Amino acid sequence: MTKPATILVADDDRAIRTVLGQALSRLGHDVRTTSNAATLWRWVSDGEGDLVITDVVMPDENGLDLVPRIKKLRPELRIIVMSAQNTLLTAVKATERGAFEYLPKPFDLRELVHVVERALTVPHVSTTSAEEAQDAEDQLPLIGRSQAMQEIYRVLARLMGTDLTVMITGESGTGKELVARALHDYGKRRAGTFVAINMAAIPRELIESELFGHEKGSFTGAMARGIGRFEQAQGGTLFLDEIGDMPLEAQTRLLRVLQQGEYTTVGGRTPIRADVRIVAATHRDLRQLIRQGLFREDLFYRLNVVPIRLPPLRERVEDIPALARYFFAQASAEGLPVKSLDIEAMDRLKSYRWPGNVRELENLVRRLAALYSQEVLGVDAIEAELSESSPATPAAEIDSDESLSSAAERHLRDYFAAHKGGLPPSGLYDRVLREIERPLIQLSLSATRGNQLKAAQLLGLNRNTLRKKVRELDIDVARGLK
Repeated sequence: MTKPATILVADDDRAIRTVLGQALSRLGHDVRTTSNAATLWRWVSDGEGDLVITDVVMPDENGLDLVPRIKKLRPELRIIVMSAQNTLLTAVKATERGAFEYLPKPFDLRELVHVVERALTVPHVSTTSAEEAQDAEDQLPLIGRSQAMQEIYRVLARLMGTDLTVMITGESGTGKELVARALHDYGKRRAGTFVAINMAAIPRELIESELFGHEKGSFTGAMARGIGRFEQAQGGTLFLDEIGDMPLEAQTRLLRVLQQGEYTTVGGRTPIRADVRIVAATHRDLRQLIRQGLFREDLFYRLNVVPIRLPPLRERVEDIPALARYFFAQASAEGLPVKSLDIEAMDRLKSYRWPGNVRELENLVRRLAALYSQEVLGVDAIEAELSESSPATPAAEIDSDESLSSAAERHLRDYFAAHKGGLPPSGLYDRVLREIERPLIQLSLSATRGNQLKAAQLLGLNRNTLRKKVRELDIDVARGLK
């Protein structure tokens, strides 16, 4: 339990001030609340308060502008920033200007209380203040205010002042490179170069030369010294996209660089210091590749220091209207006619599965802007474009890298969606388990040629348990057949 403290709360919303005052008072703290920045600044200037909780938007001043002034006057005073402007830029600015933590609204009261306790107990560490963020509203690298994106913004904001290696995972089209660029553009290496390399797009025999460079005459065709991506990114960020497609021999060299902090060019002997931040990304299940012997486990742990999972668009459908408006605005800026969608059209976008994620939505919006004459587009235009661009995917075309968990999730999402807002019949848990158990036991028996003892050992089951399940699931057992 933290010792009682004086907490200064500034928020234009009376209900939030009341809730925070009651919750923090129950913990024994003295809570003082105000609806404006001027009063908060006067309290801080008078030396009052052990902790500040402030909203961004207040009637007399932006709370973010107040943060650096408070930190300059009282560097040890910790500040928690809240905001309903749930964008990446808000989170980054709050962190860069010295906030202890940023919380998007609406927030979980228990989480805020936990953050308050940390702010009051975690020892202060002397750090050099980050350069103040530009006040100009730069073009946001990421769009969306859904809860799924809020957590990503918070993680990114914490990472901006570090050089920690980041692993970004997510389906194709979710915006992995945008996240990598945001880490660079708003981070401590933004004065350096951002260099991206796609492992899946480079012939295996050229990957090492692409990454580390080569000396003249080091291989056939090397007529001059070649600069690698590590050297190009010196002082900046190196984005290794589709890292799961990197061949094992290149993985070994990359691991050595991460361990030793230096590398040599192909054909070279002089070590070169690697002054880069590594951000990797993949749509593949690296743990599955490790089990298959296709990806080094030690490299995985070197890269996976801070994992960030980007949600597919179907998990953040509330962001679709903002994304669609953004892409229409982009199309208009490029000379295409100004367009918008009516309510039914937008609802149809929200109900679509989006196998191509944000990239597919962007392409759809650009087609709509280019091909249709009306300014406000209805659901008929959406249906026509979706039917043209998204035919049903044959089973043979399903992603071969899809994990069992992803496949199960895909089928279950379709199952729930088929009930159109209603609920499936009760007993779902047992039904799903039976669906998984039956093929698992059938294939195990097939692999052991119907030998139930070997199948039980393979499954890790007692032989009698296996026999019972065979009877319950009505599985035919034919010995000696493969």
